[in-house]
Amino acid sequence: MQAHGISAAPSPPKTAPHAHHHGETETWLLIASTVVCLIGGLVGLLLEQFWLADSPIAFARAVVIAAYLTAYIAGGWNTLRHAWGDLREGRVNVNLLMLTAAAGSAALGEWVEGAALLFLFSLSHTLETVIIGRMRRAVSDLMHLTPEEAVVLRDGVEHPIPVEMLAAGDTVLVHPGERFPADGILRVGQTSVDQSPMTGESIPVDKEPGDPVFSGTLNQQGVIQIEVTRAGGESTLARMVQLVEEAQGQRAESQRFTEWFGERYTWFVLALALATLLLSRGMATEPWMASFYRAMTVLVVASPCAVVISIPAAILAAISSAARGGVLFKGGAALERAATLAAMAFDKTGTLTVGRPRVVNIMPASGVDKAELLRIAAAIEAHSEHPLATAIVREAQSRGIIWSAGSDVTAVMAQGIEGRIESELVRVGKLAWLDKLGLTKDASLAAAIDAAAARGQTVIGIANEQRWLGAIGIADTVRESATDCIAQLRSLGFRELEMLTGDAEPVAKDLAGRLGIGYRAALMPAEKLERIKSLRDTVGPTGMIGDGMNDAPSLAAATVGFSLGGAGTDVALETADVVILADDLRRLPYAIALSRKTQQIIRQNLWFAFGVMLGLLIATFIVTLPLPLAVLGHEGSTVLVILNGLRLFAFPKPRSLPKSGQATSSS
Repeated sequence: MQAHGISAAPSPPKTAPHAHHHGETETWLLIASTVVCLIGGLVGLLLEQFWLADSPIAFARAVVIAAYLTAYIAGGWNTLRHAWGDLREGRVNVNLLMLTAAAGSAALGEWVEGAALLFLFSLSHTLETVIIGRMRRAVSDLMHLTPEEAVVLRDGVEHPIPVEMLAAGDTVLVHPGERFPADGILRVGQTSVDQSPMTGESIPVDKEPGDPVFSGTLNQQGVIQIEVTRAGGESTLARMVQLVEEAQGQRAESQRFTEWFGERYTWFVLALALATLLLSRGMATEPWMASFYRAMTVLVVASPCAVVISIPAAILAAISSAARGGVLFKGGAALERAATLAAMAFDKTGTLTVGRPRVVNIMPASGVDKAELLRIAAAIEAHSEHPLATAIVREAQSRGIIWSAGSDVTAVMAQGIEGRIESELVRVGKLAWLDKLGLTKDASLAAAIDAAAARGQTVIGIANEQRWLGAIGIADTVRESATDCIAQLRSLGFRELEMLTGDAEPVAKDLAGRLGIGYRAALMPAEKLERIKSLRDTVGPTGMIGDGMNDAPSLAAATVGFSLGGAGTDVALETADVVILADDLRRLPYAIALSRKTQQIIRQNLWFAFGVMLGLLIATFIVTLPLPLAVLGHEGSTVLVILNGLRLFAFPKPRSLPKSGQATSSS
């Protein structure tokens, strides 16, 4: 789209600073030109009224004309530049209409009206450039969050270096209150990180050794060391900026239509103005000058500026606003389609759940304390790196349980692990393994184990040489935001919410029942794909949210694919149509609500733009509408539709949840 010469093409990320500087220079040039146009027009008008009337000499007229020409050149140079470029490519648009109307005014001797037209048109263009430029810079300005210098540790010595010199594998020292200079992994220390510039989360995120950190986010506590994984243009922040810039350059269907309409409609306006002139003269109802004036007014009021700018203005504002709220739309087409969704399918593991096992059920045998059972299990499992073992150890640590390390600990292939605690042999592992040993098991414990298994929990048995000591149920953790997400989607009118998982029936049934949604269990990727197609055929436009890897076929088949990206992982940024950067499912209904609001504003803009254009056109034929008033109405409507689109920046963003948890089964 190009309305008033504004191009929507994205800037390459590596040249963004230069493009930004160029944009600032052109903006100031436009502002200066508009001011000069105003001054030239006012000087010409004053000279014409108070000097030329008393001094009707050739010199005085030449000075007046020179003032008006200054206004014409200052107000029309940019319009002429774009109109000429379009004509060379065989296109016509509103720029040609404005120049023709201004030239016609000068030909009629109405210099002041032509100057007023060009001033208002230039002012409108300048305001559009400033407003849309701010929308585009809203995300690009995030690049300034990255510090210019980093402190690298080499052989224990601190070396301050420019951020551009960082490389993967470097160890960087970051103090409290400093921003991370690159993406990395926390290696030494613990801290809380303000990730709001990246993910929109208002609550700081606790980080421990092994957790990822992202460039531009703020270290709030402790002196820490990170290992750089991605720096410079490869960082998550840089790639996010690139993604949004590319998204802003992609067209929605409605946007492509208005561009097609704008170019063809311009020919219609030119023909209408010519027909107005010829019919007025043919009917001989008014003088030639009045007919020509009316034709020039038609050129102005029938120009489709506001119509053409109404859609991209809203889309640019929505994409920028969403990015600041932790949601990346990959173009206007995705934003437009998201507003039509009637059904939503969810992946389970890593989407509705966090994908990390957690102890949810401790089942001691008679005579055994829960804390004692957990202490015994942790003493053995501390020697294992299995995720289920890690879950048991983490639970014991969270309860403040202290244990002595087991001895003679060995792994039993595909069964579990065994070792000695204070000379007593203890086994921790699969239920079938312990059952084969013929150990004594309480009836109440057996019933508890069966109930836990029926709810989809993974149950680990603990026994000594004589009897079962108990069992521990482990499950995945439900995302804290899942319940809110489901409730908000229902309030948005979604007719079908369904979980698609490769997990077993008991696991899927338990989670789906707790969330109040439908489910399909034990699905292969191809079966998920077929279910998405079925939902599209039977319910309507269907969204799919997944982790962006094994769900890729389903994401591609969905009307809109959403990826819960966890602050912009490679898979998330490359897979779906929409990337949710924070691990907060409430950003899914937020994204859909924003897309619907965007479509509402676009409809408002189009009705308003067409209404003003039609009203001005009718006034032109019924009364002699002054050309400056026509320009004011025309350009005023253009600015108003842009300001209406800017309301999307105030669209309420979801607030982060306090930390709490619940659990369900793992996949």
